[in-house]
Amino acid sequence: MKRIPFSLALAISIVLVFVLLALPVPVASAPAVQQGDNPDPLDHVVKLIFIHHSTGENWLWDDYGSLGQALANNNYFVSDTNYGWGPNSIGDRTDIPDWLEWFASADTPTHLEAVYNESGQNSSYTRLPDNPGGENQIIIFKSCFPNSALEGSPDDPPSADGWLTVGHAKYVYNEILQYFATRPDKLFIVITAPPLIDSTNANNARAFNQWLVNDWLAENNYNLPNVAVFDFYNVLTGPDNHHRFVNGQVEHVFTTGMNTEYYPSGDDHPNAEGSRKATEEFLPLLNIFYHRWEDGQSSQPPPATQSPASVTSPVTEPSSTTPEPDGHGNGLPCLGSILFPLTVMGAAWALRRK
Repeated sequence: MKRIPFSLALAISIVLVFVLLALPVPVASAPAVQQGDNPDPLDHVVKLIFIHHSTGENWLWDDYGSLGQALANNNYFVSDTNYGWGPNSIGDRTDIPDWLEWFASADTPTHLEAVYNESGQNSSYTRLPDNPGGENQIIIFKSCFPNSALEGSPDDPPSADGWLTVGHAKYVYNEILQYFATRPDKLFIVITAPPLIDSTNANNARAFNQWLVNDWLAENNYNLPNVAVFDFYNVLTGPDNHHRFVNGQVEHVFTTGMNTEYYPSGDDHPNAEGSRKATEEFLPLLNIFYHRWEDGQSSQPPPATQSPASVTSPVTEPSSTTPEPDGHGNGLPCLGSILFPLTVMGAAWALRRK
């Protein structure tokens, strides 16, 4: 058999190396769990207030979402605001841009003094019978489903202009974060706005809520453990879309393309099934958020990682080590580092054959 010319064998080897390096390489993620994450109910009573409108009222209601009962079972003494509540009826205004009035205006001290000291019920739900006294330590706030009709484009940057747009919504949350930084003694929980049946702006809603869960705190270099986000929107967009604690880690997953209300009630209000699903997923996370805050652990998430758009896009919470893009560190070895010597050895073997 004729000897293969050395130049031809070398050329073939180089081509093979470049072809192999161009192939996609899976990267193994480090475990996505913070040390000491604890989903268990509290061992003492803690006061909590929920700022909401009709969807939140349904969520709290025993015969609908059962959130009030679940909070009581986990040792939270719950109060809430609703339409008409508070100084200047601030309870009427819970759209995303309205959070500036609550948390970043000249009236903020007045509004939040009322929030911190509210002990009454403005909706129907079961709660613990005994008020432990003192201020509310946890402030949960939620905008309603019209806030998922965000205009603009999914990647719009924060903008002081506009109203219900992607850019202005980002601006609002960045602004109110400045107040949260001044109150490390309070735990603020953002509940994302529920989805709409209409798909017109569904991609914008998905993109904004992904930003809120994964990028908001990181972009602002916010390391205090007193701010967290529960993706109510995501939980309501499909049976396999979750934000929960499972198998020892926080899981945030969604099926690509499922960006609208999966649990309608005849209109855009989530039905009882969807609301109960949200309750089941929220309570362990709320307990984790509380224990992190109480223990002083950081809640800042890293950039999300997404799988191919054809199946389910997983987004997991932070670990202490992030794998490097080429697979070094805790990930898989770089494919090229394995295949390059094998290819050269193959070429040498070919040169020796006759």
